[in-house]
Formats: sequence, structure tokens, C-alpha cells
Amino acid sequence: MSEQPGETYRAGSVAHRVPDLGAMELLLAVARLGSLGGAARELGITQPAASSRIRSMERQLGVALVDRSPRGSRLTDAGALVTDWARRVVEAAEAFDAGAQALRVRRDSRLRVAASMTIAEYLLPGWLLALRAQRPDTAVSLHAGNSAAVAERLLADEADLGFVEGLTVPTGLDSVVIAHDNLIVVTAPGHAWSRRRRPLDAAELAATPLILREKGSGTRQVLDAALGGLARPLIELSSTTAVKAAAVSGAGPAVLSELAVGEELAMRRLVGIPLAGVSLARDLRAVWPTGHRPVGPARDLLSLTRG
Repeated sequence: MSEQPGETYRAGSVAHRVPDLGAMELLLAVARLGSLGGAARELGITQPAASSRIRSMERQLGVALVDRSPRGSRLTDAGALVTDWARRVVEAAEAFDAGAQALRVRRDSRLRVAASMTIAEYLLPGWLLALRAQRPDTAVSLHAGNSAAVAERLLADEADLGFVEGLTVPTGLDSVVIAHDNLIVVTAPGHAWSRRRRPLDAAELAATPLILREKGSGTRQVLDAALGGLARPLIELSSTTAVKAAAVSGAGPAVLSELAVGEELAMRRLVGIPLAGVSLARDLRAVWPTGHRPVGPARDLLSLTRG
């Protein structure tokens, strides 16, 4: 087989001794058409290139394969025998290619996504609609959970692509930042904080029981790291929607993504409380197992998130 730049094969290997598929296909075309020029045209190469490839094949095998004359090209006896062997190799390669294509089709027929709650609820629906326009035959399954659960599913090969909101990339995963987000403190309009004249400081927020997501969520990780610790939760809930609903009901203050509360703030169902002395900004990331860059529909979805 022909060697790529920078590659070498040991002298005893089959790859070193056997002509490549392109040369075999050329020999089969010469046998079928009786013309080196016709074979070159069929394969889309020049006649000098075809002649050079046949000569190289003959040198490699140590036998003459084609007799050339003004009337055309005829296989030698050795060439006819080599052609029979080449036909079997090419047929096997075609079967190999068909099998690989079937694997690609099966891979591209489904997409398993795991996403932390805020991304799953407020960003992924739009991305998945755009993906459906590109790949209408791809069936998508979505598992929404916290950032720790997303990492577990990816590492267990139960998801093809994940999205997380935490401060760090879970061990064993590669990532790329796809968006930026801010967490904001919110309360119902009747809460005492909604009437305060000065910003809330970090120490007071840290000391106040809050409506919180569960441990392992990206929101909880960012808040805990920024404040250096949190008071015991007032209520602990497993979804952004549940936390938001509890805050709207007046159960207590919460810290939520600005992506999640835009409508509630505009309708005055929630009030944003200014916070001084601490940043609650965070990166939103796409993640996948280290060394396994997304392919197929996962790659296409990733490109849509960055469009």
C-alpha cells in the first residue's frame, strides 16, 4: 500500500508488500476496458499517472502485469492472475466500506443529550428545533439533571454530548464554553428585601436560608464557591422551575439564572435584589469524554450552540 507522509511500514508487513486499493482498482479497469487510457478516464486520473501507477505496481510485485501496444493494453498471464486476486480484495474492501457506512447511519439516527437543568429548560429547546431542521431523521433523547449527573452519564457512555453550568469541568471530560450566564438574587414582591435601599452584601446572603438547588447542581456550586459557604437551605429542590415557583409563591429568597427569570421579573412576579461585593457570573459549557470529540449529530448540535 502507498505510505502517507511521515509514515513507514516495516519491511515484513503486508502493507509494505501489497499494492494499495487504488492500484488494484486501476488494474481491474484495464482488464475490463482493454485500455490504459480508458481506465485512467474512468478513475479520473491522467494517462501518465495511470502508467506510473501500473509500473510501480509491477516493480512492487516483481512481475509484468500489462502489455502495452498501439492497439491497447492486454494483461499478461501474471497480470490476469493478479487481477483475480485484486478483484477479491476490492470486493472485500467494498463490503468493509458498506459496513462502516451502516455504522455511521446507525450512529447518526440517534442523539443522546444530557444537560443541567437551566440549559435543558431554557436553551436546549431552541437548539434542538434547529437541529431537527438539519437532521429530521435523528431521534433525540434528553436527560435533564444536575451537572454531576451529566458527567456520570457521559462517562458511562449513556450520552453523546452534555451541557453543564458549574465552575469546573468534571474529571474525565473535555469542554468548550458555549455561553455566559449570571446568577441573580430574587424574591417575591412582598419580601422585606424587595424594599431595601442598599445592595445586599455577600455575608448577609451567605447567612440567610435560601431556596436552593440540590448539591451537585452548577448553580449551587457557583453560589457556594462565591460566598465561601451557605446557610442551611430553607428548601432544597431538584429543578430550576421548582425553585422559581417556590420563590414566586413567597416561600423565601432564591438565587437563579437570569435566563430563567426574565419573564417573572418583567411581570413583577419576582424582584431582583442588587448584590454587592461578589460576582455570580458563570460559564455554560458543552462537555464530552476526554479524547472523544463529538461527531455526527452531536457535532452538529455543538455547532448550533455556538452559532
